[in-house]
Amino acid sequence: MAPRAVRGATDIQGKYVMNGAGEAKLIFPGLAGIYAQWREIAYALVRVVIGYILLMHGWGKINTGIVGISGSMAKYGLEPSGLFAGSAMILETVGAVCIIIGLFTRFFAAALAIELGIAFLVVHMTKGFAAGQGGFEYVLLLGIVMFAIALRGGGPYSLDRVIGKEL
Repeated sequence: MAPRAVRGATDIQGKYVMNGAGEAKLIFPGLAGIYAQWREIAYALVRVVIGYILLMHGWGKINTGIVGISGSMAKYGLEPSGLFAGSAMILETVGAVCIIIGLFTRFFAAALAIELGIAFLVVHMTKGFAAGQGGFEYVLLLGIVMFAIALRGGGPYSLDRVIGKEL
């Protein structure tokens, strides 16, 4: 599966350059080709790793069980707690796997961004910034990355690209 053409400025030989109008010029222009070659691979890596991180959170919820997660949701006033718990478990397992493989990427990334936004507002915001004290730094990071993935889609290294359709 070949990546799509890299967008941006090209020189007269058709090589990608990173100093088009309004862009910062590279201190080492010879690196432009390397950056262009790795851009889509780096994006796929971010998508896979963030999906794996969320899958591990979802797996923890599966191991805890719907009753335990539902109790946590109720404690924070998220009612109906069973629906919130089930949604979180599905999104953080099935949705995370779909993010990893790039299938229905925009849908699941948007849904996960919304879930993480709820977690930010309801659970973590009042605890301050530091994740070590239950704060919002980690949830904010995950949510913003999911939002960015929802805007961009699966990219060239995704099943969305293979099937030729996105939501």
